Amino acid sequence: MKITEPTPGAPCWVELGTSDVAAALVYYREVFGWRAETDPRSEAGGYTVMSLGAAPVAAVTPLYAPGQPTAWTVSFAVRDADALAAAVTEAGGKLLVEPRDVFDVGRFAVAADAEGAVFSLWQARSFPGAALFNAPGSLGWVELATRDPERATSFYPRVFGWTAGVHGSYTQWAVDGADFGGMRSLDERNPDDVPAHWLPYFAVSDVDGTAARAIESGGMLLGPPTDVPDGPRIAMIRDPQGAVFGIHSADGEG
Repeated sequence: MKITEPTPGAPCWVELGTSDVAAALVYYREVFGWRAETDPRSEAGGYTVMSLGAAPVAAVTPLYAPGQPTAWTVSFAVRDADALAAAVTEAGGKLLVEPRDVFDVGRFAVAADAEGAVFSLWQARSFPGAALFNAPGSLGWVELATRDPERATSFYPRVFGWTAGVHGSYTQWAVDGADFGGMRSLDERNPDDVPAHWLPYFAVSDVDGTAARAIESGGMLLGPPTDVPDGPRIAMIRDPQGAVFGIHSADGEG
């Protein structure tokens, strides 16, 4: 069972904060076929929703804070952003942006777990989040990379109520029996300066073809197309501005 709609505790949205919004809009249109629509209000700060047809699937934004890296941020749906923000700090995490309203669309906060992996909380009002999951061109999986899996396995279930199931050497996150993500360890194969982070994976109909298109459009292949044992075919890509994301076969499992 997988997440098919925004569900409390599960990922509901992803945002790319980038140093070059215009270039990113072109890149992701070429890779995934996304259509861009920028909020014209000055208060929106250039927030751009990316859609497949009429279905919103992600957003692209300028970098809003000094020192903010070009990166994807995963948002998790919550019923009460203020209560979950408090739960984050009680569990040993940190709030980077205190809960605040976004027009009439929802309330959000930005947080980091006990190891520094950044994520957002989203309390929906008029905007629930992505309208498509696990279909080609939409979010299909999220993965936590951390140097302290044991600490993460304590933090996230305490904050969100997740369960952690072990499949071989891989931990998968689930909420109410629905898998939506996993966890891998950052070890000696990763440079010391790679911080703990959340990585979004987008479903695609052809991993090899999408990876080739991503490279032709100016990206870099960090992990070549690979078949995961008892899982999907995956690849890892860095976009021209440096943001990393994964892709996986839309018909793959887990």
